[in-house]
Amino acid sequence: MHEYSIVQSLVDSVAAAVPSGAIVQRIEVRIGEVAGVDCALLATAYEVFRAGTLCERAPMTIERIPARWECPRCGGAIAPGAFLRCTSCNEPAHLAAGDEIVLQRIELEVA
Repeated sequence: MHEYSIVQSLVDSVAAAVPSGAIVQRIEVRIGEVAGVDCALLATAYEVFRAGTLCERAPMTIERIPARWECPRCGGAIAPGAFLRCTSCNEPAHLAAGDEIVLQRIELEVA
């Protein structure tokens, strides 16, 4: 289960971004549909891992990003569930979105 290593990286990224003395109130992450992350397991891993960290009191919101495929030549969108080849150019589709794992937002309380 690699969700724990993802949570470790998220908490490390938050720690690197937060100024000294600030209190983390909430974090938001964006997880792509084809990123290979189980969002329920990620949420559970976060609940377990955040104890004793600067994210201890910060709930995590997960936004799921759908996969989006497009033609690398003409930029045409490939419909979800369609054959992954452009109907105009006959080029193989390119994954334009949906494989990302992004720490989108950190909400802080600063003294």
